[in-house]
Amino acid sequence: MEKHLILLGAPGSGKGTQSSKLKSAGWLHVSTGDLLRTEIAKKSDLGNKVKSVMDAGQLVSDELVVELLKANLELDKNKYIFDGYPRNHKQANTLDDILKGHDYVAVYFKLNLDILVERITNRRTTKNGKNIYNLKTNPPKVEGICDVTGEALIQRDDDKEDVVRERMNVFEATIDPILEFFNNNDNLVVVNADQDLDQVYNQILNKIE
Repeated sequence: MEKHLILLGAPGSGKGTQSSKLKSAGWLHVSTGDLLRTEIAKKSDLGNKVKSVMDAGQLVSDELVVELLKANLELDKNKYIFDGYPRNHKQANTLDDILKGHDYVAVYFKLNLDILVERITNRRTTKNGKNIYNLKTNPPKVEGICDVTGEALIQRDDDKEDVVRERMNVFEATIDPILEFFNNNDNLVVVNADQDLDQVYNQILNKIE
């Protein structure tokens, strides 16, 4: 299991949940957003460069993200999970370059998109998003109320069906070239994400050995 992992899948396919389980097994989670914020807080040259781009309301370029990853990853010492990156074929190529000489596996969470839409539209969260429920698979004990905090649960705007379907359309348009890239490099495994959490987790561990 000494491999870096790249988690690929549509929003709501379970990448975040599995990422949490994998972290408890020794992987470190790479969030480009967290890295950006940390680098800015350090007030490093790179952080100042990133801050000026973001303050101008612009997107951080792929080149800056690469610089950020290279500055913060210790690939020989740690095993990382990449979730939310890469988002396109170019980024997949770039990440492959960064990981050259290191074992890695891209794990695709395959799930029927209609099931995915149903899963996301039934999602309810606390206002801060920390406690998450699903009305069908993991409902709260009292309807509409968080088991932990007792506060009212909400449906986020981006969990509403029309928004979800649009996000799925965007995802489908970008994922195929990424999957093809990693498959051609013999770095792709596919897991059936339409199973319970432990089954998906065990699938991942079995397929990355």
